[in-house]
Amino acid sequence: MTPDADAASSLRRADPFAPLTSDMLDVGDGFELYVESVGRAGGIPAIYLHGGPGSGCQPDHRRLFDPERLHAVLFDQRGCGRSRPKGSREHNTTAHLIADMEKIREKFGFERWIVVGGSWGATLALAYAQAHPERVSGIALRATFLGTRAEVVTGFTVRLRHFYPGLHEDFLSVLPPEERDRPVDAYWRRILDADPAVHGPAARAWHDTERILSEHKPARTRLDLASLNVWRALPATPFMEAHYFVNDSFMTANQLLQNAGRLAGIPGIIIQGRYDLLCPPETAHALAKVWPGSELRIVEEAGHSLYDTGVRDAVMKSIADLASKSAR
Repeated sequence: MTPDADAASSLRRADPFAPLTSDMLDVGDGFELYVESVGRAGGIPAIYLHGGPGSGCQPDHRRLFDPERLHAVLFDQRGCGRSRPKGSREHNTTAHLIADMEKIREKFGFERWIVVGGSWGATLALAYAQAHPERVSGIALRATFLGTRAEVVTGFTVRLRHFYPGLHEDFLSVLPPEERDRPVDAYWRRILDADPAVHGPAARAWHDTERILSEHKPARTRLDLASLNVWRALPATPFMEAHYFVNDSFMTANQLLQNAGRLAGIPGIIIQGRYDLLCPPETAHALAKVWPGSELRIVEEAGHSLYDTGVRDAVMKSIADLASKSAR
């Protein structure tokens, strides 16, 4: 596409990735969402869905979208990032997030948009597209996660034990012996406990273990057990993750695979790190098999993280490729 005058104007800005708009959007239930847009007003619409659940959008996420071609929206989901009230889990389900996305789409006047998400963001992207296929012009996924309890349990038990046996021992050691036969359920129960003496060490251990599993070449491979009970700021994601995962991501069993037929006709590109221990290739492969029109792209020498070698570039290319299809 040849940039028009508005596009040329946007590129003359000091930072073409600076937000065009940034607002707090009232979506009801006492929530206000932080919503920003980047790129070119009038460009190809897109939305970015952050991971977690519980993290938030970062400035670098804006750079996934070509500012000449796209008008992209990024937002912090309920209880996350700059949205208010921070950390709130009341009225916070997958259905609520889907409804929020529709309010955001209507706010910008988009008829259809490219939906982009990684990990939990991929879960939400699929759930939204299956609920509103007529509103989706394309889907770019990274690290496909289907939102099931089995995926999380396997990652934090079987794959953790196989690939990081020492870390697995550390992870179990945070729990009393009688809770170690079902450690993931025990962690969720502790993270959601109101007592800081209970949820603090569990949240820190969960967060640090997940971070190691998410990187292809982590800087360290063991927990610092001595620091788990030392006061430091608590990470946000374990609390929202426990809330969602203990409730099966507020979806029915295998919902996203069973409803994949609803995606027929929607172009999809699935980016998958070969050595992703949290969201392994078998999940992306299973989705691609039941999603007509999808394409699976494997990134070798990469794991789960957007910043593993080759992943970020692959995601950017997938968005650009979908934008070209949308512009036809």
